[in-house]
Amino acid sequence: MTEASPAAPPSPTLAEIEATGRLLAPHILRTPIHHWQGREIAEWLGATEVVLKLELFQHTGTFKARGALSVALRLDSDALAQGVTAVSAGNHAIATAFAARKVGASAKVVMLASANAARVERCKAYGAEVLIAPDGRSAFDLAARIERDEGRTFIHPFEGPLTALGTATLGAEWLDQAGRLDAVIVPVGGGGLCAGVASAIKRLQPDCLVFGVEPVGADTMSRSFAAGSPASRADVATIADSLAPPYALPYSFALCRRHVDELVLVDDDQIRRAMAVMFREMKLAVEPAGAAACAALFGPLRERLAGKRVGVLVCGANIDIDGFAAHLRAAG
Repeated sequence: MTEASPAAPPSPTLAEIEATGRLLAPHILRTPIHHWQGREIAEWLGATEVVLKLELFQHTGTFKARGALSVALRLDSDALAQGVTAVSAGNHAIATAFAARKVGASAKVVMLASANAARVERCKAYGAEVLIAPDGRSAFDLAARIERDEGRTFIHPFEGPLTALGTATLGAEWLDQAGRLDAVIVPVGGGGLCAGVASAIKRLQPDCLVFGVEPVGADTMSRSFAAGSPASRADVATIADSLAPPYALPYSFALCRRHVDELVLVDDDQIRRAMAVMFREMKLAVEPAGAAACAALFGPLRERLAGKRVGVLVCGANIDIDGFAAHLRAAG
C-alpha cells in the first residue's frame, strides 16, 4: 500500500459510510454472499476459502446503482426538477436511469456507439432518454452541453466523494455478512468501486489485504500508480468494457492509492476461463468485468492467497445471451 500525499482528500469515515447505508437501504438490495465450494474450485485452489459477494444481483445488474443513488438521493428539489445526465458504455447509464426513476427525476444519458444493444434497451426501460455518441470524448462533450444548456446534474460514472460513499456501503455490507477476511479482490475500472470498497474494508478490518484487478488492455490505474498521479491510456482494448475507461481521475486515484495494497492484471483469456468456471460450477452468467476478480484469484493471486479466506467481488452481469455464449465458446 502506497502512502497518499498530504494533499490527498480524506477517506470516507465510518459515520459517513453508515449514514449512506441508511440512506440507500430502502432503495437497494442487500446482495448475498456465497461460500464457493465445488470440484473445479477445490482442484484449482485447494484449501483456499472463497467468499463471493454477489453484487450482480443488485438492482440494474451491477454495483453502479449504489453510487448513482448516493448522488441522486442528495439532490435538492430544484436539481430534481432539472433532471440528471450521465455518460456510459452501459452499466452506469442504466444505474443513472434507475436512480432518476427512484427520486422522480428525468434522465438524459449519453451512451457510446459501441454499447451493447441490450444495455441500451435496459436503460430506456427505466425511462431514460438515450443519446448515442461515436466515442468517449464526444460523449463527455455532449453530456457537458446537456448539463450546461438544460441545467441537469451530471452523475459521474466513477469519480467523487458521493460515488465512493455509495460503493463503500458495499464493502461494509460484505464484511458484516462474511466476518473476518484475509484479503478481498475488487475489479478496477475508473476506480470508483475499488475506492469505496477499499476505504470501508480498511476502516473495518485494517489488516485485510485489498487487491485491485485490471484487464491487461485497460491498466490505467496501474499506470497511474507507477506515475504517482492519474494517468490516461488511449489504446484501451479488453472484453471487460465495464473496466475500460481511458483515464483515472484524482479522487478515485487518491483513495485507491491509499487503501489498495496491490494491483494485478488479467488478460481476456483468463477472464473468459473464469466466466466459464463460474457458469459450470454456480450457473452464474456474468459479464467479463464480473469475472475479473475470480480470474485474478485463479491466476496471479493463486499462490499468494493459498489457504487464506478470500473475498471475491462479482460486480455485474449485464450481458446478452449471444455475447455470453460467444465468450464461453472462446474459453474452450
